[in-house]
Amino acid sequence: MRETVEQAGRATAQLMRGAALALVSYLFIGLLLFTAFATVLVVGAGVLPETVLLLRRMAGFKRRQVAAWTGQPVPEAYAPLTGELFERVRTATRDPGTYRDLRWLFAHFGYGLLLAYGSLIVWSFGWFVDGVWCGLLRRPAVVLPLVSRLADLDAAWSGALLTPSPEARRSAALAERVEELTVTRAGAVAAHGAELRRIERDLHDGAQARLVAMSMRVGLARRAFDKDPDAARRLLDDAQHQAEEALTELRHVVRGIHPPILTDRGLLGAVRALAASSGLDVAVDADGLEGEDVPRAPAAVEAAAYFVVAEALTNAAKHSGSERAWVELARTAGRLRVVVRDEGRGGAETPAATASGTAASGAAASGTVAPGTVAAGTGGGMGGSGLLGMRRRVAALDGIMEVTSPAGGPTVIEVELPCAW
Repeated sequence: MRETVEQAGRATAQLMRGAALALVSYLFIGLLLFTAFATVLVVGAGVLPETVLLLRRMAGFKRRQVAAWTGQPVPEAYAPLTGELFERVRTATRDPGTYRDLRWLFAHFGYGLLLAYGSLIVWSFGWFVDGVWCGLLRRPAVVLPLVSRLADLDAAWSGALLTPSPEARRSAALAERVEELTVTRAGAVAAHGAELRRIERDLHDGAQARLVAMSMRVGLARRAFDKDPDAARRLLDDAQHQAEEALTELRHVVRGIHPPILTDRGLLGAVRALAASSGLDVAVDADGLEGEDVPRAPAAVEAAAYFVVAEALTNAAKHSGSERAWVELARTAGRLRVVVRDEGRGGAETPAATASGTAASGAAASGTVAPGTVAAGTGGGMGGSGLLGMRRRVAALDGIMEVTSPAGGPTVIEVELPCAW
């Protein structure tokens, strides 16, 4: 009997929450009328998208209620309300999800209150009938379990009204994917522009400046050649030194664009070279990447993985305070997995989005790195911009990047890149 009463109590609470939402729906009908009038007058059209968003929140609350009661999530499918006002209004009026939610809103106003009142009636009889039936005759309860049936009915009707059709789900998924790719493309373009500016800056401040200095020394040496051969020789020596430094700067710029070692030795060999020159004790584990017969990943995938490892190790050496790091490369079905881990201070902050091509990814605002903490993969000490740059590079390939860096460490960067082996 006790279990029956407890279950009936939970069902009643579920129905009362539904009744409260039904009353809110009644008030919402007035807002709908105001929105329709304002939209017809055009000047108030901006209210429509906000009203639709509020309607979506109400429907989402009911979906969570149904999922909590049944244990089965109720899917949703909406077209994103983004862009200019006209585009948002058009999307709100054409989205099938809007009319599906309106249909549920009006229906739930009726059956939500009706089922809640029904549960109160069942309780009024159940206390007496089941009290005698169970207490005196020791039989299973027959009335109070009906409250749970009413809650099941409410969940079934709401789930049926709120579940989008397969076509609507595909359409919403396609719209979400288009928006995600738009954000990813914008991030990739921004990353490309930043890379071009970095190359221009490196050439201007490095190789170009040294070549100008070398040209000036050669000119001075030619003028002094007849009058002071020793001075001319010294100037030519300085010019040769400037030329060597300019070549070094150019090699550095070339490695920043696409490291030659990546082309010559492949990803595993290039990562091992990075590990050897990082200044840390780095262990490199490879799964499925060793052997002469192993196919190589596409060049863009190898470059993205290489730069993720390079930036993570660079910043671990500069900021983490750790002397060791681990790099794991793994080949899986259709993917390349990269994990970089150090045992440093942790605390690196990262943009909230997952670069899954998740939107999140490259679109997020620049991350920040707390002072004195490991800037996991922040790209040569550039703070959060390096994390964002890594996310954009990964997102451009429709990959996934996650950064875990609790205070006190460890810092772990996990990247998965789609790869056709």
